[in-house]
Amino acid sequence: MRTHGLARLRRLAGRHSLVDGIPFQLPVRSEGTPALMAGFTVNADKAAPLLPGNELQLFRMGDRAVLIVTVVDYIITNIGRYIEFSIALGCTRGLQPAPPLLPLLLRGRYGLGQYVLDLPVSTEISVKGGKGIWGMPKHRANLDFVVGERQVSSQYDCDGQLAMRVEIDRPAHTWIPMRAGAANYCEFRGLLMKSYIYFHGRGGISVGKAGAGRLYIGNHPRVAMLRDLEISDRSLFTLFIPASAGDLDDYFESWFLSYDTPPQRPPEGLESVVDLSLDETWLPPPSAPYDGPGVLRVGVDGR
Repeated sequence: MRTHGLARLRRLAGRHSLVDGIPFQLPVRSEGTPALMAGFTVNADKAAPLLPGNELQLFRMGDRAVLIVTVVDYIITNIGRYIEFSIALGCTRGLQPAPPLLPLLLRGRYGLGQYVLDLPVSTEISVKGGKGIWGMPKHRANLDFVVGERQVSSQYDCDGQLAMRVEIDRPAHTWIPMRAGAANYCEFRGLLMKSYIYFHGRGGISVGKAGAGRLYIGNHPRVAMLRDLEISDRSLFTLFIPASAGDLDDYFESWFLSYDTPPQRPPEGLESVVDLSLDETWLPPPSAPYDGPGVLRVGVDGR
């Protein structure tokens, strides 16, 4: 992790930028932001083909890897309010797999982060900025973020179908101080792109508790690859932060993705973002049923 990133961002405070037609007051900051996170283990051998090229390796726990679902309700940002629903795999960067668990202690050496498989958001301006600048696989979808008395949930619908719903038990206490940085790896334009985010807040966490986290996975093509990963029925951890603040670093890195043979499918390119607008309008909230036939239920019966 870049230890000098936050210091540089503080020096930029109050300055202005105009990138791809989007005005930013630096740093690219969010405030008053609730977030939930749930981690589950998956079959590592089945998850490995979801990583692009040769540059990333799964973060492994024996024969298992880690699926991470993170939903953030960005209330105050440079580009207005929007929800972001991240589906990712824990990973390291390098041509060879890292030793088990050691990347947790030596994050910078092994490039510990997460590879983002899918990243629906509420607004077109978020797609334009997140994909066009940082290479994130953003697209507009129907999303919500609901904080109830007993649970926190978010649902992601696409094209009128359920893609995924995540629920976690709301912790009784959210006093644990949290301050951390994270690295996101994404694929765009045939490049592997790495971005950095720093956040802080107070939250509540549950580790290994049966039924604490639940997933409902639909049949939409964007999430079809998840249905065969043998997701653990018990969540590895769940986390809820009622109000966080964070900075998305304007600094990012990129490398050419390499393959053993010439790629047969052209990567998504700039044509997918060049004509996008600065529209902050949301689609209607999700309404697809999540308890019907064909929905893969994870952790639901262990409550």
